[in-house]
Amino acid sequence: MRIDIISAIPELLESPLSHSIMQRAQDKGLVEINLINLRNFGLGPHRQIDDYQYGGGAGMVMMIEPLFNCIESLKKERVYEHVIYMTPDGDVLNQAISNKLSLCGNIILICGHYKGIDDRLREHVVTMEISIGEYVLSGGELAAAVLVDSIARLIPGVLNDSTSALFDSFQDDMIAPPVYTRPENFNGWTVPKVLLSGHDKNISDWRYEQSQSRTLKRKKQFSSDQNE
Repeated sequence: MRIDIISAIPELLESPLSHSIMQRAQDKGLVEINLINLRNFGLGPHRQIDDYQYGGGAGMVMMIEPLFNCIESLKKERVYEHVIYMTPDGDVLNQAISNKLSLCGNIILICGHYKGIDDRLREHVVTMEISIGEYVLSGGELAAAVLVDSIARLIPGVLNDSTSALFDSFQDDMIAPPVYTRPENFNGWTVPKVLLSGHDKNISDWRYEQSQSRTLKRKKQFSSDQNE
């Protein structure tokens, strides 16, 4: 899988995408992540990528030409399933979206800045708009890193345990059950006895019940928050 990320400040992405699982995914050749500096496509001697918005108002807007030219240059090299714009008003990222994107061969991510990108790009070029939550960040880089991590870990061979990602929270629309490790007793806090029983069916049943309980509790809390 190839992920091309367009950013005005690509340095912000270097650390989160070059360690741990993300690094292993790239070292194994399972994921190729390329950071593209939008200023390389900027206009004029100062490589301008932003300008004042038509109609007035506070804040600058990312210009259409640098982004369009950057995307077109990438498209000359390969076919992309999606051009994704990271924006607070996009579809909120969930496991189903990550699952879908993990099956793609090539995708482009656009990291917004300032007041966002020229809306003509959203209308004619962008194929998906994704948010990691209803709040505003200084730029789309951190959101892009979150999306890439959620996608890459699903690609077969990236995780050491090939079944690990299949049992993550939300894979079956349920929250994962609680987990424990040694010591069995810490400060008087003990591990549930069923997990020490060695009885696979009882353990499986207990984990399923815990997942159901946690999921129901979360949905009730979410509904309560929405009604406040």
